[in-house]
Amino acid sequence: MAFDLEQPLLLALLPLALLPLLGGRGDALRFAALEFLPVDRAGAWLSRLWRALAVAALACSVVGLAGPGIPGARVQRTGQGAEVLILFDRSSSMDAAAPSAGESKNGAARRLLTEFVLRRPDDRFALMTFGTSVMPVAPFSDHNEAVLAGLAATAVGRGLPNTNMGSALLAAIDEFRPRSYSGSRIIVLVSDGGATLDEPTRQRIRAGLVRQRLALYFIYIRDNADTLATDEVALHRFFAALPIPYHLYQADDSTAIAAALSDISGQQNLPLTFFERVQRRDFTWVCFAAAASACAAWLLVDALRIRRWP
Repeated sequence: MAFDLEQPLLLALLPLALLPLLGGRGDALRFAALEFLPVDRAGAWLSRLWRALAVAALACSVVGLAGPGIPGARVQRTGQGAEVLILFDRSSSMDAAAPSAGESKNGAARRLLTEFVLRRPDDRFALMTFGTSVMPVAPFSDHNEAVLAGLAATAVGRGLPNTNMGSALLAAIDEFRPRSYSGSRIIVLVSDGGATLDEPTRQRIRAGLVRQRLALYFIYIRDNADTLATDEVALHRFFAALPIPYHLYQADDSTAIAAALSDISGQQNLPLTFFERVQRRDFTWVCFAAAASACAAWLLVDALRIRRWP
């Protein structure tokens, strides 16, 4: 097991720990005929122990100041799940009430997405919101607290006026770019509207989804029970023609959104290999605790010593 030091140069102070081993005090009593004194074996051992404890206390203090510990590392883990990026529409239209529901489309989606994240602790989640512009909220991490906090934050304020879905999809794809492929990777797009994508944007989206080996799930929150509007039909046909796993879920209430997320959860539960960041373990407290114990023992021995030896 490898150890490291935060301040290795402080180990240069270690020779100071040998100070208790230097000669005796100048005011020590001297006798003309030591052979008349009885042999004090207990006192001699106590004196040696007294010096040893002083050396140990100083040495532990110096090592503690140097900051010993085990360095952090990236540890490979294997589990069941997926890398999931939630692409959440935060436009003003999402603030409207969902059909057949007593809450807004934003509120219903936020609540159910939170439950979705909590049900899948082995997944690696990231969160982006979009409207007029794209807003990265939480990157992929080993823990999902940031994603849950980001979802809760979507309840604050009013939504943005426009829906720039093309830029949002490209930003979501780019989030996977620096990550090595380790298993199932999906984008969950939650929106209540479509978008008109020009041909260059379509080509970039198509190339990025294929290159990153992504699956796309589009949860379309309808304003009513009618069929898809023109923009949504064009967007759906574009996604359906891509050589990637794709599915459209049309939802007009919270029950339908919950069913869509449940279906996604059932499909994306494959073996997943990922790297977890293990934090550095600091052992400074162990050194200082040992130094304090040595000092306490030193005081006890000092009180028990019969005589001091030079």
